Amino acid sequence: MTERANKDIRTEKVEVSFGNSRILKGISIEAGKKEFVGIIGPNGSGKSTLLKCIYRTLKPDCGAIYLNGEELSSLKTKESARRVAVVAQHNYYNFEFSVREVVMMGRSPHKRTLERDHARDYRIVEEALKTVGMERFTDRSFSTLSGGEQQRVILARALAQQTPCLILDEPTNHLDITHQLQLLRIVRNLEVTVISAIHDLNIAAAFCDRLYVMKDGEIAGCGTPREVLTTDFIREIYQVETEITEDSKGKLHILFLV
Repeated sequence: MTERANKDIRTEKVEVSFGNSRILKGISIEAGKKEFVGIIGPNGSGKSTLLKCIYRTLKPDCGAIYLNGEELSSLKTKESARRVAVVAQHNYYNFEFSVREVVMMGRSPHKRTLERDHARDYRIVEEALKTVGMERFTDRSFSTLSGGEQQRVILARALAQQTPCLILDEPTNHLDITHQLQLLRIVRNLEVTVISAIHDLNIAAAFCDRLYVMKDGEIAGCGTPREVLTTDFIREIYQVETEITEDSKGKLHILFLV
């Protein structure tokens, strides 16, 4: 097997335009098995657009996306949903669903049309809720939960899909720091392949194995957090001054100078 085919997720020269605006200008990234890859960059750089192409809510104008060596466009929707689960920023439902019902939706890619939920599905749902610490909320209405609680339920839904890959599409934007760290610690301990759009550079430094930096629809840099998050590069990308420090565990911390 070639090195490229051994990547869980790979994009190759993906382009997307909306009207006359080119949003993605030939984006190529990859994530190896059980790697936590972060995508950082200013607002409007194309991070979420790229992820939406990977989880099939947008179709690229050109380029290709591969899941474990197979081109995404050749896979049926259910098949790709058995390989990649998504935790997105906003989750709205038009009907009142219980927490159990929301998480059970993660089992649909594994079921035939109109197939009923089985005992195994319920066990998987219970285990997913336990993993995210939401087992006590099983019968609560999803709409009554706080933002942090809802995101943990959506993560449980993704876990119930039992996929080898997970996409995080800016899932922590409106969460306080406690819930941001809680959600990402859970994800980090899953030992699955993760691609996540991340705004907070300190969060990216703490959790990611590798970073891609996007600016104006292009890849402006890539590497480990230590390679990417330098004062010069942050100034170039974000136009802000910083100091980089290291804590007692060897983790980077970015201090923004005001």
